[in-house]
Amino acid sequence: MKGYDAIVRIMRALKGDELVVSANGMISRELFAVRDSPNNFYMLGSMGLASSIGLGLALALPDRKIVVLDGDGNLLMNMGSLATTGDLSPTNLVHVVLDNESYVSTGGQPTACRTVELEKVARSCGFKLSKKIKDAELLEANMGELLRTDGPAFVLVKVESFWKQAPRVSHKPEVIKRRFRDSVKTSVARQRRKCGARL
Repeated sequence: MKGYDAIVRIMRALKGDELVVSANGMISRELFAVRDSPNNFYMLGSMGLASSIGLGLALALPDRKIVVLDGDGNLLMNMGSLATTGDLSPTNLVHVVLDNESYVSTGGQPTACRTVELEKVARSCGFKLSKKIKDAELLEANMGELLRTDGPAFVLVKVESFWKQAPRVSHKPEVIKRRFRDSVKTSVARQRRKCGARL
């Protein structure tokens, strides 16, 4: 399957209130083309840090499902985030890696994922659920399970290529930050209301 098709299937499985952090490069561009939302935090730089930002959000907002859309090259730059996530074990985090075994944004140079099996690395780091998926329909079906199950969950999605003509994210960085911050604030306010109701 192509990266774009995988993102379509993933987004179709979401309810709509999840916070989505997308890695820089083609993944953010394709997510923007598939479904732009204030709930999306598009990484326009800081390669490798989508997983760390997603972890921070998951720990700060335990009542909100956090989905990280990562790339194999991105994750290879920050493999330590898998160990930290497994150790802290947030139940509300789903880490999706779209793996085409190359650095597509910089010319298609091969990554180590031709031999490194990231789903096994995640499992050994303590992720409660870790899968490798190659089929588009299976991906959509499994996303539902991953979203319902207490995590942290990891899914490696093998993709062939990305849509090189995907439009660039047209929002300026400060607009992305403001929209996403407002979405998080809404979530925090909702969480506080729930806590108040329990008291």
